[in-house]
Amino acid sequence: MPKDLDPGSTIYFTLSIDGESLGRFNGCEGLASEVETEQRQEGGNNAFVWQLPSRVTFSTIRLTRPLTPDTSKVAAWISSLATGITRPTAQIAALRADGSTVASWGLIDVLPVRWQGPSLDPASPAVATEVLEITHHGFTDAGAA
Repeated sequence: MPKDLDPGSTIYFTLSIDGESLGRFNGCEGLASEVETEQRQEGGNNAFVWQLPSRVTFSTIRLTRPLTPDTSKVAAWISSLATGITRPTAQIAALRADGSTVASWGLIDVLPVRWQGPSLDPASPAVATEVLEITHHGFTDAGAA
């Protein structure tokens, strides 16, 4: 397998809101959806029970990174909610160390639901990190690379 396609290489993520980059993140979790089903029994059919789709739910996405100058972009986006909530589209891209795209996901109606800044404690030598959690109303193929 060529080195540039090595699945074990380091991956990082970028987040863009309506085309505006909020920077790079080194962790991304929660890219998931679940289809809820309802069971229906059919009279005279004892072989199985129908599993009918009823609703699709999407989990909250959690992005993490060390503190960077791009933190101010996240703060500006969250602060903009005070003047009215708009739910933009977003794109998350997974990139290799050389910058080539592994995969990308388009998100519909994105909203930041939580931001956690770093703990700035001089007694703790840990890396200052931030966590951004966003919610959305579904995936779109607009994120396809």
